[in-house]
Amino acid sequence: MTFDLQLKGQRALVTGGTKGLGAVLVKSLQDAGVQVMTTARTAPSKPLEGVTYVQADLTTAEGVATVAHAVTEQWGGVDILINSLGGSSAPAGGFASLDDDVWFSELNLNFMSAVRLDRALLPAMLAKGAGVVLHVTSIQRVLPLPESTTAYAAAKGALSTYSKSLSKEVTPKGVRVLRVSPGWIETEASVAFAERMAARAGTDYEGGKKMVMDWLGGIPVGRPAKPQEVADLITFLVSPRAASVSGSEHVIDGGTVPTV
Repeated sequence: MTFDLQLKGQRALVTGGTKGLGAVLVKSLQDAGVQVMTTARTAPSKPLEGVTYVQADLTTAEGVATVAHAVTEQWGGVDILINSLGGSSAPAGGFASLDDDVWFSELNLNFMSAVRLDRALLPAMLAKGAGVVLHVTSIQRVLPLPESTTAYAAAKGALSTYSKSLSKEVTPKGVRVLRVSPGWIETEASVAFAERMAARAGTDYEGGKKMVMDWLGGIPVGRPAKPQEVADLITFLVSPRAASVSGSEHVIDGGTVPTV
């Protein structure tokens, strides 16, 4: 029996949709019948047919304005906005290695890109009294790794708090706001990270993967999440099938975060 998510014909903007989770999410939405526009700093080498790609740097106000203009020109607005852009380039070494430039870089990528894009596109959703905004946060907001993810974790914590506040403001006006908080996802970037850790420790990728899982305190399911698993959850949440879900955070981490 086919489970119809009732998404056919919806218009969705997905940020950071050429790599990792974002790329898988774009395909998942497209397969569900959604018209998809996505963003990246560079154009993809193998674009998906039917997907609109906007080249822009969303860590800047100018880049966000470029994307918002493209949405307005092509569609007049969106039904679904998914802020999945994120990541970290901060050096290891704890708090002392994080200067102002690193902090602002992490905040612009993981927090302000979403704030600015919401501010640009939410008014049209509110005008029609319908829409969904989803922010991809991270379990790092409650389980940071001091050696390497302090600034990233703080930015994702800010994103989660902002998302909750936004949901209280706009849900009564017809726009659902949601958070999905992944644990470790086995994307290209996370594989590269584990490989770097493995090289430093003189081991292989599996050894590096075990190191990361140990730093997280273990993953009860025994592995990182697959990008498709996270994309499937997001696709359901933004669909009309989840029409009563708003303001909540949905953790998908294989049981990593202990119950408190």
